[in-house]
Amino acid sequence: MAIGANGASPRTENRTFELIGGHPVLDLVNTLDWRFRDEGPEELMTDYGDLVRFAEQAGLFSHAVARRLIRNTRESKAAHVVAVAHELREAAAQVLYAGLDGEDPPASATRRLETYFLEARKAQRLQRAGVRLAWQFAQSTSLPELPLWLLSLGAAELMTSDEMDLLRACGDPECRWLFLDTSKNHTRRWCDMKICGNRMKARRFKAQHRT
Repeated sequence: MAIGANGASPRTENRTFELIGGHPVLDLVNTLDWRFRDEGPEELMTDYGDLVRFAEQAGLFSHAVARRLIRNTRESKAAHVVAVAHELREAAAQVLYAGLDGEDPPASATRRLETYFLEARKAQRLQRAGVRLAWQFAQSTSLPELPLWLLSLGAAELMTSDEMDLLRACGDPECRWLFLDTSKNHTRRWCDMKICGNRMKARRFKAQHRT
């Protein structure tokens, strides 16, 4: 049984993700919202429809591909891909936050990222792209694992690049959404100044004027 004409319940079928990270893998990590909140995080990527819509909004593939994936993926396969995407996200989070905190990443997280990258690479073949050769997925873009493969390749690309020098986390200790600081002086502090920036300013104001 396919996951349905709309790919998800009405609750999530029109979900729009806030992409502030500057890279799809950072935005993927941010889909577990309020990760460091005492009362627990909020899961924003609850089903396969969410995963596909996230990948589409992040520019990993077109709307036509997204519709085809949602239409053709069976429920059991969809659930498996989402579970693995969550594992990929959490392995990436462990590595990225460890780097920001000056710690060594868990070896298990690094191995998991390597496994997912190699699985994605195994699904690719060198094919002609004009006068060049390019790594492309040999089979149809309707394969359910496509968003997972693209995110796995993106994680390896990001974490082995100089962009890691620009990695920052939101200054709100309960949020800590990840982003690349491409500001002129590399002084960006918040995921979104209108949200966490103003919230933290309000907290400091209350603390300073508490009687």
